[in-house]
Amino acid sequence: MRLLVIGGSVFAGRAFAEDAVRRGWEVTVFNRGRSQDDPPGVRSLRGDRENAADLAALAAAGPYDAVVDVCGYVPREVAKSVAALAGHADAYLFVSTINVYPGYPAEPTDESSPRHGGLADAGPDDGPDGGVSYGWLKDGCEKAVRENFPGRVVVLQPGLIVGPHDRARRTTAWLRRAAQGGPMAVPGAPDRPVRVIDVRDLAAFGLDLLADGPRDEVEDYLVPGAPDNGTWGDYLDACVEATGGKAELVYVDDQLFVDHGVEPWTEAPLWVPPVPEAAAVWDASCAKALAAGLRCRPVVESVRDTAAWLLAPGGESEAFEEYRTFGDRAAGLSPEHEQALLAAHAARSTDAARSVEGEQDAG
Repeated sequence: MRLLVIGGSVFAGRAFAEDAVRRGWEVTVFNRGRSQDDPPGVRSLRGDRENAADLAALAAAGPYDAVVDVCGYVPREVAKSVAALAGHADAYLFVSTINVYPGYPAEPTDESSPRHGGLADAGPDDGPDGGVSYGWLKDGCEKAVRENFPGRVVVLQPGLIVGPHDRARRTTAWLRRAAQGGPMAVPGAPDRPVRVIDVRDLAAFGLDLLADGPRDEVEDYLVPGAPDNGTWGDYLDACVEATGGKAELVYVDDQLFVDHGVEPWTEAPLWVPPVPEAAAVWDASCAKALAAGLRCRPVVESVRDTAAWLLAPGGESEAFEEYRTFGDRAAGLSPEHEQALLAAHAARSTDAARSVEGEQDAG
């Protein structure tokens, strides 16, 4: 199997390339060579997907049995890549996002849910009502692939992706905090559902689909992760255990996080307050993908393996160095913010205990 990965050095692209190499496939990666080294065992081609000459050279270096595109964000540029490779590959797999569905995360979502209505020829500054929308642009990217590739098209729509080499500062932020030890403020309750997908499971599923052979059809799969692969408590316990068990989890009421202005997803990764507009954040369907063969490892395994990478030489710098829009983004609570939360939680707990004692004395 001759596989081309557009990207191939960072996180999802790396997972696809590494898995394909393990399968004995001939793997070519195409990127600018700026993020990090390509994985061992691949043929590396340098270039920019926005450059017509680079795309022509990429096509000439084929043919390929399949293309995996993990880094398409602008429909117009994705369309150029698709057009250049249309006569040089049998299948095209595009990694999109659950955010192509505007009802998410307020409403339960599956592949039949309404889409954003993005345009296949949209530029980076286009969007509904003159504004830029990540989900709208990704929907346009999907359309660019479906409309312009004359072969098999597979679109994967993940939610939150976790696993080794994750540079989005979510699991790594919790792991870094847990490694510091001491009382650790976390929002909500341990039995809260969490639905994530390990990047290696995402890659394995995509490659399994491509291995079935070329077919002239279009397939879309929501891949938020299996509904039973772990809870919020499982995830956080794994963070503590994987970093030496030095931290003590202190579950703080969601409202205190809201009252203290904690920013969801960044200062408290994987957390959103219990509001109607996020009521179904962990309720997107994975049924179609599971029926097609997706296998999801437990979240504790993903956390453990992420910790092993993070704590190994070079892991910390890879996880937290400047990368795309994450360069100046907060990664977890500041010590001052966390101490304020812990103090407010302790005060509330003391007040509650006194109230109970007063009721007992009155009785």
